[in-house]
Amino acid sequence: MRARRIAVAGAGMAAARFAQQLLAHAAPGTVELTLYGAEPDGPYNRTLLTEVLAGRYDGDAICLPRGRGAEIRTGAEVTAVDPTGRTISLADGSTARYDALVLATGAEPVLPPVPGLCGPGGGRLGGVHTLRALADCRRVADGAGRAGRAVVVGGGVLGVGVARALTARGLPVTLVHRGPWLMSRQLDSGAARILTAGLAALGVAVRTGTEVCALRGTGRVTAVELPDEALPASLVVFTCGVRPRTHLARAAGLVVREGIVVDDALATSAAGIHAIGDCAEVHGTVHGLSGPAWAQADVLAARLSGAGPDARWPGSRPLVRLTAGPLQLAAFGPPGDGAADTCDVLRVADARQGTYKKLVLRGDRLESALLVGDLSAVGGLIHVWRSDEPLPADPLDLIRTSS
Repeated sequence: MRARRIAVAGAGMAAARFAQQLLAHAAPGTVELTLYGAEPDGPYNRTLLTEVLAGRYDGDAICLPRGRGAEIRTGAEVTAVDPTGRTISLADGSTARYDALVLATGAEPVLPPVPGLCGPGGGRLGGVHTLRALADCRRVADGAGRAGRAVVVGGGVLGVGVARALTARGLPVTLVHRGPWLMSRQLDSGAARILTAGLAALGVAVRTGTEVCALRGTGRVTAVELPDEALPASLVVFTCGVRPRTHLARAAGLVVREGIVVDDALATSAAGIHAIGDCAEVHGTVHGLSGPAWAQADVLAARLSGAGPDARWPGSRPLVRLTAGPLQLAAFGPPGDGAADTCDVLRVADARQGTYKKLVLRGDRLESALLVGDLSAVGGLIHVWRSDEPLPADPLDLIRTSS
């Protein structure tokens, strides 16, 4: 009996996890698995790119296992999908057949329409970067070695990590964020104050509640214009979020909204085609985090290997963690500013120690939590939150031991 041909468009974190789990559960000789990656590098842990930029790891140190027996084709971008003929086309002009196709195409950085972003030839101004791939990391590191000052635009998780990494390389850095405070999707104002103070101690200047109006420079960037000042800069990194890569699915006629629409079996609108990770939209949500992507990969691997043919995606309760040198934080659930009247909020903050701990309680259940500067209690809190266990009589016991 011929082995089932399973093709994966993408060779990132979700694809590598899927490959590892599929081959761990499939009977020998029953599947023929190929990952087609557009990047020149094999699968790696994208969440550690800022640690590579900081010099803590090299590129080889963040490689991911991808399952023994998987074929990895790097520099082999999938350019078209034919759902009827069950074939894919590659950038080199070749084609390949599949019995099942997994779209794990990830996401791409968003660049805001800033005047001066492009140089005279229409390409991006020299010294201006995004950070999504290992190749981007190498370019930013190379630019940092020749730069005098850096500006990071976007104060989310990635922006905070990039700012810290560039200061570790000895650059003066300004972090610009349009929101009222850093990581405004995950943190409340109190947690963000502690984070901002921690960044200032590392040498990062923070500008919040403002936007980039334009870039200056001819050929190479020389300054970033804000409404009330111009920041000298020979290196600018935009970390303004990402959007799902959906062009393959859209061109193939699949249903696409923000992401590639899949059901709780991770199946798209076309027979034999599935989607996981940052490109997938499940029940109206694109998660964009590694935890949900790996969980989706596990479910699909169970289905396609035959180990769990009825496995379903149960949804996710995303957790955000950041470890950037001495800066540590964890956030899960809504940040809790303006929590409902039915919620109680407990806070323990110590500005001198640079710690902030907050619990949002709904009855005797943990609705959400924020920890900045001290994560010693995070394991117990996550267990209580995910298992929906009743809280102890004094909920502060969950964090008091680490205060």
